[in-house]
Amino acid sequence: MKKTLLIAILATLSWAAQAQDSLRVTIFGDSYSTFEGWLTPDTNEPWYWSADSPHRQKGNDVTRVEQTWWWQVIDQMGWKLEMNNSYSGATVGYAGYNYDNYKPRSFNTRVENLGNPDIILSCCITNDSWTGELVGDYKWANWTDNDLWFFRPAMARLCSVIRQNYPMARIYFILNTDLKPEHSESMRVICRHYGLPLIELHDIDKQWGHPSQAGMKAIAQQVMDFVKKDLEK
Repeated sequence: MKKTLLIAILATLSWAAQAQDSLRVTIFGDSYSTFEGWLTPDTNEPWYWSADSPHRQKGNDVTRVEQTWWWQVIDQMGWKLEMNNSYSGATVGYAGYNYDNYKPRSFNTRVENLGNPDIILSCCITNDSWTGELVGDYKWANWTDNDLWFFRPAMARLCSVIRQNYPMARIYFILNTDLKPEHSESMRVICRHYGLPLIELHDIDKQWGHPSQAGMKAIAQQVMDFVKKDLEK
């Protein structure tokens, strides 16, 4: 009992000490979290580009990395970016658009490469909803490759692996607005099952289905409000 108490105290003191320094943050996302030149690995596809890029999405007014939600969070919280492993179009499961195989860009594939973060912020199921990926059945262990073509087992595996691989990190999942109810509710159930905090967004302004400057600012503020309260517990 004394040993367990000592470990708990040391862990608390460690986090308190880290709070005085800059925490390392990994962003683990899809197109909402991309920006040209800020992705690891650099072969990941961005959706957001700088103002002078010929690839810029002209229907969206986000043209500088400083306007992204994650940059604002890290900057305002005084943290450090460990890495941004985000990939446009990424799904949690393997079923992509037109039922193409999205395994190479899926969250379940990329979860092995998140660096050594103190905090992980992951906005992740938008494309699973948009592609119409079937939710399947809840499954909590012994996943097969076939299971990962369905959202519920794929999301459960992702939560299990991310907790196992990064046991010292604070992990936060972020739930987008305007998704199919079956995907949103499934994510709530799965995050509760694994005891992982879920930040549910609201009132996010979008252009071409993606956060505008105003939407990015709203996401940043909602994420910071949630995380600040959680870190104070």
